[in-house]
Amino acid sequence: MAGEEKPYRVYRGGRSRAKLPTLPRPERRPKLDGSSPGEKKKKKPRLKRRRYGRWFAILLGLFLAWLTAWSLASYFSFRDGVKAANARLPKGVRKQLKDQGGLLLTHSTTILLFGTDHADVSGRNGLRHSDSIMLVRTDPDHHRIYYLSVPRDLYVPIPGHGEQRINGAFQLGGPALAVATVRQLTGIDVNHVAIVDFARFEELIDKVGGITVNVPERILSNRFDCPFTASKCSSWRGWRFAKGKQHMNGHRALIYSRVRENQLNPADNDITRAERQQAVLQALSSKLASFSTFLDLPFIGGDLLKPLATDLTPGQMLQLGWNKFRSGSGRAVHCRLGGTPDTIGGASVIRPSEEDRNVIAMVRGESAPQPPPPGSGTYGPGCVIGNKPLGAR
Repeated sequence: MAGEEKPYRVYRGGRSRAKLPTLPRPERRPKLDGSSPGEKKKKKPRLKRRRYGRWFAILLGLFLAWLTAWSLASYFSFRDGVKAANARLPKGVRKQLKDQGGLLLTHSTTILLFGTDHADVSGRNGLRHSDSIMLVRTDPDHHRIYYLSVPRDLYVPIPGHGEQRINGAFQLGGPALAVATVRQLTGIDVNHVAIVDFARFEELIDKVGGITVNVPERILSNRFDCPFTASKCSSWRGWRFAKGKQHMNGHRALIYSRVRENQLNPADNDITRAERQQAVLQALSSKLASFSTFLDLPFIGGDLLKPLATDLTPGQMLQLGWNKFRSGSGRAVHCRLGGTPDTIGGASVIRPSEEDRNVIAMVRGESAPQPPPPGSGTYGPGCVIGNKPLGAR
């Protein structure tokens, strides 16, 4: 056996030049998922992403359901408040109004706004004068709203009662006679009317959390509605307001709109008071259209309209709010009628100016808004665009 060849070789180290026998590669079988052996397996979407999408859809659905329910509750509360305001409107007023003849969203409309003041305060008990008179005209085609203040001391003819101060029309014949008087004075047809009770005005402002008003100058008012005892009121000088933007509660805003004299500015008068009333009304309307008021609307919708008596329907009020939103404060046109101060029978009056006709044409949109003529003072009629006060000229 020693001479026979061994069936194997013995390698002592180093690289062998002989080729080693190799086994054939096993045949690759198809995978269970049907893909070929060399094909990369696609990653399946993560379950987390699916869960996030599902939760987002659920939350979105819940939010839309809440928004719908909240909007419906707000509308029903608001609708009930408007119906109560419609019921408070005195009879006979609607006969003095001209039919709108279209939607407020697409047709110009004129609203006559009265502010009545019959607070239980010494010197004003039982009075039912219109403390403020303002025409509001919408212009949807140009996204603009016109505000025309009518001085309450303007000496004008009152149908069936001769010439008197215009604020006396409300006391003589109620809002129906007041509407007829303003229509005769301006020649503008009135489509709607709204009467604001200033005695409850402060409640409304407090309900919406107060308003922010930009006071154009420092004010030290005349002594009225003293909040202190009789002994302290004897030395009290009056209400004070700083210059600039300031937050006011209902009582503070009501006092600001009532100020007729400013001891720091002798030129201040009933005309400038009308400008303050416009500023308060604009600040309130902006607050009513705010998101914070919308959140509280289901709870305060009826209370918001308690100071108001009007013929406007819920739908018309919503359209009016949309017009106000689209026009913005920067495009608003603030106008006033004016004239010459005079005294008749011991009463202070304002005799109308010929320039009032031009102002009425501006409010109608027939001519461009122009400020009061230079040298006309605080009684000069005219218009300004935006939030600028008319002031003295």
